[in-house]
Amino acid sequence: MAGLPIARAAIRGEILAWLETFAGFVREVDYAGARPMWHPDVLAFGTYNDVIQGLETAIATQWDNVWPRTARFAFNLANTHVLAAADGGMAVAVTPWTSTGYAEDGTEFDRPGRATMVFARDGGAWRCVHSHMSLNRGVPQASHGTRAVKAR
Repeated sequence: MAGLPIARAAIRGEILAWLETFAGFVREVDYAGARPMWHPDVLAFGTYNDVIQGLETAIATQWDNVWPRTARFAFNLANTHVLAAADGGMAVAVTPWTSTGYAEDGTEFDRPGRATMVFARDGGAWRCVHSHMSLNRGVPQASHGTRAVKAR
């Protein structure tokens, strides 16, 4: 059996840059900045939902429940695996991430997780067409931060 379709260096670099840019929007709670990075019909699931379709649904039911309530979100790029189709039209990132959660009394706690994200080229840009982000086992799902949304 052939090995995994490891992404060429150029594609890996593009996907890592995408992840870093997106993580910055999460940290800033900037939905407007992140919106163009996603396909409008994205399929997603995560902590708060089973499979959902559509970016607006993902924002309303997933992003709104996480981004303003957490802080310091970052992907662990050094431990990110990037796979890609031979024609370079699709790629997948398998990546751990970290963030900070807040207990009801405001106490901070580590909130690590992992993600699988599928990307398709749209013109020259990568857009996420599927994401699955979940917390590591044993991490509290609820976080009680109250950061403002910078831009919708």
